[in-house]
Amino acid sequence: MSDGIDHLAGLLGRAAMDVWGDMPRDIQEALFETAMKGRATEREELARLLHERHPRTLHPTRPG
Repeated sequence: MSDGIDHLAGLLGRAAMDVWGDMPRDIQEALFETAMKGRATEREELARLLHERHPRTLHPTRPG
């Protein structure tokens, strides 16, 4: 990516983090999974960061 695209992607990422708790769960999961594709070692770190910033996103386990 060019520097300009990286900058814009960073702005969008920070905006998504700011409104994370207001997003529907399916959108949160889609963004998280897309962001973490091929980055297994960073999954826990991002999940922890999001939960610390937005404690209400600690969803109960889905019935299954």
